[in-house]
Amino acid sequence: MEMRAKRETGGLARKAAGAGLLAALGGIGYSTLFVPHSLPLPPAVSGGERRETEGQAGRLSYYVAGSGAPMLLIHSINAAGSAYEVKTIFEHYAASRRVYAVDLPGFGFSDRSDREYRMRLYVAAVHDMLDVIAEDSGMEPVDALALSLSSEFLARAALARPERFRSLALVTPTGFGQGSSALHGPPGSTREIRGMKAIVSFPLWGRPLFDALSSKASIRYFLEKTWGSKEIDEGMLEYDYLTTHQPGAQHAPYAFISGKLFSSDIRSVYEELTVPVWMPHGTRGDFGDFSEADAVAGKPNWTVQAFNTGALPHFEAPREFLDAYELFMMSLPRARAVVGA
Repeated sequence: MEMRAKRETGGLARKAAGAGLLAALGGIGYSTLFVPHSLPLPPAVSGGERRETEGQAGRLSYYVAGSGAPMLLIHSINAAGSAYEVKTIFEHYAASRRVYAVDLPGFGFSDRSDREYRMRLYVAAVHDMLDVIAEDSGMEPVDALALSLSSEFLARAALARPERFRSLALVTPTGFGQGSSALHGPPGSTREIRGMKAIVSFPLWGRPLFDALSSKASIRYFLEKTWGSKEIDEGMLEYDYLTTHQPGAQHAPYAFISGKLFSSDIRSVYEELTVPVWMPHGTRGDFGDFSEADAVAGKPNWTVQAFNTGALPHFEAPREFLDAYELFMMSLPRARAVVGA
């Protein structure tokens, strides 16, 4: 009886393994034969000119529009990151500012090649954009805004070159949730999960796995978590699908999934900032935990403001968000040119 049970158990295990292998092979075949990987990609924002630059971070694409004091907008990092995420802000300020929105490395029209996507690459991209702005608009300090994880890269750039910034807006930034007070690790350290990137990006299944993550159903699922609601921006869903179905679209997101883009010392970086910082954040969805923001909320250069929205308040409550941002910037000293910088 025991021998028979063992044989049946072994048979079930082999069948399950075989079914899993067939499913994996089916997914690889479906990805190869039926999933498009080079869809036409329109501009992420309206009313701007798309340009390119070559710098420390390689080939960067960016949008520029308007005239006046310079403003830099930086989208978040995720499986489907794009400048569409700052669309509402870009299109609003194009009427009164010289506004720039960058496609970060591995996203949009920027270089998506299979290379090392690390924290320093994204910090370099911010510095490259500062150089672009200086050449295009002069050395007037910049008002810069970043979303989510990109707030960490912007903060590092501002710590290195504070004279280039008039203010920072860190929208729903990473590094303030429960347990984040421990993020005072060695300078430049990351929260990389060793071996994770090699596993998920293995050539045989790397692209098929990403195709599953970037299906419309999957994108909708993650956007609903971002919004904390089923009332998402449908335009973002459509653009996310297009931008994830480009050659090389999987490379940067797999670095994100591996944790190598997240800083272990980010709380030290935030706390050392000297430029004025506005930190608007949502309270709903998977990114509404700011229970450990007290460490900066009491600093004279920090303004922390909660919105009853998901992680992207400028999409859900654009008028309220833009009015609050304007009030913050009106409270700042007038921008001044940096002599000899």
